[in-house]
Amino acid sequence: FQRGFPTSSNLKDGSKKCSFFQNKALFSNPHPAASFVDDVSADSSAEFPDRASMMEVRLQAQEDEITLLKSSLADALRRLRIHDQVLQLLKQQTRRQHLQRTSSPAPQAWRSEPSCRHSQLTPHRSDTCWKSGGSWESPCETLINTHNVIVKQQSSIKMFIRGRPITMYIPSNIQNYDELKMEPPSERLELDWVYGYRGRDGRANLYFLPTGEAVYFIACVIVLYHINNRTQRHYRKHTDCVRCLTLHPDKVRVASGQTAGVDKDGKAVQPCVYIWDSTTLVTLWEIGPGTFQRGVGSVAFSFADAGSFLCVIDDSNDHMLSLWDCTKRTKHAEIKSTNEAVFAVEFNPRDSANIITCGKSHVYFWTLSGGQLTKKQGIFGKYKKPKFIQCFVFSLTGDVLTGDSEGNILTWGKSAADIKTLGKGAKETYQIMRQTRAHEGSVFTLCALQGGGLLSGGGKDRKIIRWSADLAPERECEIPEQFGAVRTIAAVDEEELLVGTTRNAILRGTFSDGFVAIVQGHVDEMWGLATHPSQNIFLTCGHDRQVCLWNTEEHKLDWCITLEEYGLCADFCPNGSVVSVGLSTGRWMVLDLLTREVVSESTDGNEQLSVMRYSPDGSFLAVGSHDNFIYIYSVTESGRRYTRFGKCNGHSSFITHLDWSKDGKYIMSNSGDYEILYWDIAAGCKLLRNRFESKDREWASYTCVLGFHVMGVWLEGSDGTDINALCRSHNEKMVAVADDFCKVHLFQYPCPKLKAPSHKYEGHGSHVTNVCFTHSDSHLLSIGGKDTCILQWKVIGGGVGNSQERLASASSTSTSSPEPATS
Repeated sequence: FQRGFPTSSNLKDGSKKCSFFQNKALFSNPHPAASFVDDVSADSSAEFPDRASMMEVRLQAQEDEITLLKSSLADALRRLRIHDQVLQLLKQQTRRQHLQRTSSPAPQAWRSEPSCRHSQLTPHRSDTCWKSGGSWESPCETLINTHNVIVKQQSSIKMFIRGRPITMYIPSNIQNYDELKMEPPSERLELDWVYGYRGRDGRANLYFLPTGEAVYFIACVIVLYHINNRTQRHYRKHTDCVRCLTLHPDKVRVASGQTAGVDKDGKAVQPCVYIWDSTTLVTLWEIGPGTFQRGVGSVAFSFADAGSFLCVIDDSNDHMLSLWDCTKRTKHAEIKSTNEAVFAVEFNPRDSANIITCGKSHVYFWTLSGGQLTKKQGIFGKYKKPKFIQCFVFSLTGDVLTGDSEGNILTWGKSAADIKTLGKGAKETYQIMRQTRAHEGSVFTLCALQGGGLLSGGGKDRKIIRWSADLAPERECEIPEQFGAVRTIAAVDEEELLVGTTRNAILRGTFSDGFVAIVQGHVDEMWGLATHPSQNIFLTCGHDRQVCLWNTEEHKLDWCITLEEYGLCADFCPNGSVVSVGLSTGRWMVLDLLTREVVSESTDGNEQLSVMRYSPDGSFLAVGSHDNFIYIYSVTESGRRYTRFGKCNGHSSFITHLDWSKDGKYIMSNSGDYEILYWDIAAGCKLLRNRFESKDREWASYTCVLGFHVMGVWLEGSDGTDINALCRSHNEKMVAVADDFCKVHLFQYPCPKLKAPSHKYEGHGSHVTNVCFTHSDSHLLSIGGKDTCILQWKVIGGGVGNSQERLASASSTSTSSPEPATS
């Protein structure tokens, strides 16, 4: 939920928060029409809208809002209780000061307080703070942030998120907290590789360039992948998810359109179209913003005039069709298209004044004359009108060939006009000349070959069929079931093909030799991410029930298995031979990396598991659950045998993150209601009531999003759930943050002050769910939610000294600094 807590991470399905006020995890198209289009194009089983699923989403949103109201009420009651406590403290302070005035000739004046719009909601106006031991502290200093109120005491920092006080104790080696300098890290990130492809709901999104590169997109990145050299280049001008792509007749220029999306404050980000050079990756022209609504669904260059015009169809209710002059860079014409979903648009290759669009239950033939566009509707006549016209191409004879949801290829030709239907003055129209049965299920794509032949890709039957110029079938093959249906086809030459599939894979091959995957990815939301302790491999898992092992050096998928439930978290055993995966039902399993077999399996509760973490020496495994417990297991036989050791009971909400101390005796944990608790595992999973004693403890890893050393990662206005994951590098110099606004941040570690500066990186098109450094800190991995994208970042630069030295240096240096540092 966007405001208040508990958040929707409490939900059993593990879905990300969603609100009527702001949907920060919104993917691709933030309106029902786009969701409708996605549903009808996902795969053979989703050719029609899944209304039950849509109703479930709406019901979930309403439940989210109800919980939001409940959490707001809980916040108000909590603040009232805190207010009563503060009143009592102020009364005692008044009596204490009265006694001081009666015994001293110079009474102490009250210090003036700075104003804050949260002053009536948060207890930061008291001049003294109550110490846990029961004695009075000396007057404390009040530091105020616009949203996250900070109360600084002599030995602790109290941070308020949504009215909830979070106390963090200052380590002993920091003598002058107020004058600590926060600087961005000397290290930076550079996008190294993109795993995945958006084939589930895309169309015509795969092209082959003369440079030997396949161009496609996922999230906000357009990838140019050299299929022989196995190298990638990236076009990264887009600020939100790319929705469509087309290639200029010169085979160099590319036009790509994006969705609108929302920014951090819930305001719409205006969509646009970029025309760019695929050789230099230089942006040549930006169309919009301010012209298109919601997003750009389809784009096409003209052919007859060497690409002088670009046609754009947006995702508004009317699906506005606009024509742009690429030489003058002006809008040439604009007209309402249809209220139905539009799937494709193309110019007639022989006449740029003729444009065709297709989609739900329609084929429109547009004519440009005198700067005005007029349309004629394709007449189905005696033929059954299909639910969807999925795609179309032009034949060498000038006919139009369409593929539909009935599995047919329809040949359209010009004929005399039907005056009764079209009215007087109509001269000619397009009608169906021939119907050819092609596939079982939808015909998702058609690809015209240079010699006049045709390729078609099927949905339900997963077949690729080659047709002669007169539509006689010549050859066919079936792609493996694991890759889904055929989404789009790009011809490398007359024999070799690239095939994009609905399960987000790109295949390469021929009819004779078959097809192999050169690009693969997840097909649903990801949450689990873990890197190997000594090898350049990492593991991901998500809602598609797939567990995938990737190689960061070879940039490929080593293996993938499918589970019965979806995975949400994972961690490698320190010896590197096995990996534990936590599932959505409370079940968790241990997999052997070589054999992929399950060597151990257990169940803790019936709620989803959110975190798995081995102790540094591998002798214990901590399992954090949504049932508010942390289950501790002793590990033997090199990670192949697990025995329940104990259970940490004390959190009042679901477990979100946890870390082990370097000696393997203690655990620090975070929960959904913003608690920071410490546990003595060696003493029998005992809760440490005095958290002050843990302020100097060193942690083997740092993934807890709440803690003194990472307090500065919280941005102004954060609601407590805006940071999904956090990871400290192994050299303890930097910390990476995955937020809810599609961004990856890189901070210096430690960063214990608010408004700490950072390097910010874009690329994801959905909430970033997890980040993790490789064992050598050479790379950072980040995974997206709904964008199903894995980004591999290369860490460049870097300074010297570990975190303790840097923190002590910053503290001692700031002592002699006359002015505090600014971000």
